[in-house]
Amino acid sequence: MRVLIIGGVSFIGRAVTRELLAGGHEVAVFHRGATQPDGTQSALHIHGDRDQLGLARAQFQAFRPDVAIHMIAMTRPHGADFASALSGIAQRAVVISSQDVYRVYGRLLGTEPGPPDTLPVNEGSPLRERLYPYRGDKPRAEDDARKWMNHYDKIPVEQVVLSAPDLPCAVLRLPAVYGPNDQQRRFHAWLKHMDDGRPAILLDAAEARWRWTHGYVDDVAHAITLAALDPRSAGRVYNVGERLALSLEERVRAVAQAAGWHGQLALIPAGALPEPLRLGVMVGHDLISDTSRIRAELDYAELTSIEESYQRTIAWERENPQATDEPGEFDYAREDTILANLE
Repeated sequence: MRVLIIGGVSFIGRAVTRELLAGGHEVAVFHRGATQPDGTQSALHIHGDRDQLGLARAQFQAFRPDVAIHMIAMTRPHGADFASALSGIAQRAVVISSQDVYRVYGRLLGTEPGPPDTLPVNEGSPLRERLYPYRGDKPRAEDDARKWMNHYDKIPVEQVVLSAPDLPCAVLRLPAVYGPNDQQRRFHAWLKHMDDGRPAILLDAAEARWRWTHGYVDDVAHAITLAALDPRSAGRVYNVGERLALSLEERVRAVAQAAGWHGQLALIPAGALPEPLRLGVMVGHDLISDTSRIRAELDYAELTSIEESYQRTIAWERENPQATDEPGEFDYAREDTILANLE
């Protein structure tokens, strides 16, 4: 099968590209051309801007994809341009969304009032009523590197691609994804404490109980690959993620076990930890998703054990240390003072 991937060279997209190539499929990746990572060299590389997909329509047509995957559709125009550029060329499409579309996410951020939603959320659960969750009261300046967040929202992306008349589309709502090449480095703060030989990691006691569905990058890529190759996915929406949503405390303990760290977790009374040592979320709203639909309809199952996924992530973190950290994130003297006051 011929598969076109918009954004197939970084993190999740790279893992999708590798799995498809390993399966003997013809793959074309559309990206800016800044990198050509290991494992993607045998793909056809088409260079361009995701904000101007229409300019590459002739190249897409020459490749003749059976399926097109959009990994990086962040705004409604991205979704609309994708549908327009691939209409009449690809037979089907897969678009990557996020579980931040659900109303529970707005309540987690504190942008939408209300009691905790029924959990786990499934594909029919209520969506956020307030669009553009990261816009804020004051739009970011034109020279702000995060200006794109003013317009980010997966809800309008989903609406436009699912309504495209000539491009049957599947939408995959992803959880928090971790693993090698993750630029968000979800384990970094804990692992640095462990590798620096810290005796304890401080957690807000209320946040320690908070649960959030995660997914290992290769497993998430496998789900995307299944949706791309299986025509039964057309027109369907799927949650992706691990069956079990660990609490924050459970996740840190799992990282500690994989890292070989034998320190303690110090649970600090709720609200007492200063920033940036707290997550700062509305902890009464867990973000737990039901992933039974993709498992039942597309026969999805994880390829990697939890233990192996943590070990691979930690190995990558250690081999690729972060160049800089947030100011105040590793103020060990302050942490020692907090620990001393607990005694």
